[in-house]
Amino acid sequence: MKRLALGIIVALLLSSFAAAEEKRPIKLSPKDKCPVCGMFVTKYPDWVAQIIFRDGSYAVFDGAKDLFKYYFNLKKYNPAKRSEEIASLYVMDYYGLTLIDGFRAFYVMGSNIYGPMGRELIPTTKEEEAKEFLRDHAGKRILKFKEITPELVRSLD
Repeated sequence: MKRLALGIIVALLLSSFAAAEEKRPIKLSPKDKCPVCGMFVTKYPDWVAQIIFRDGSYAVFDGAKDLFKYYFNLKKYNPAKRSEEIASLYVMDYYGLTLIDGFRAFYVMGSNIYGPMGRELIPTTKEEEAKEFLRDHAGKRILKFKEITPELVRSLD
């Protein structure tokens, strides 16, 4: 019985540490600018993306494409940070218009839907939605986070 109780306590502690790592999306201010292009992100609420660091600092973007540009070149955009310091990454789900976990999202590339900065990676929560979007909007590929490369992002410009 003591072992079971100890096991439960350890499991609860570990899950609380994991939950503490993830940071919730931040509430945007009208003054928030994309560090990649300089645009005010609140003008494009359907495209917002966010990176939140463990220390609570953050960067917000006017689309997933600029988020990836920043992510792949932190040295240029935020030399004081490293990718290991990222606690959470959020992108706007195309269909639900809610911020979703960018590490788990499905991204459609090469569609006929353009974001504030032109050609864009279109995030969806579910693979089925990504497939539907691909069919409906002449998309070329569905990608997971780890499949997106700096070269791929540059090809969107």
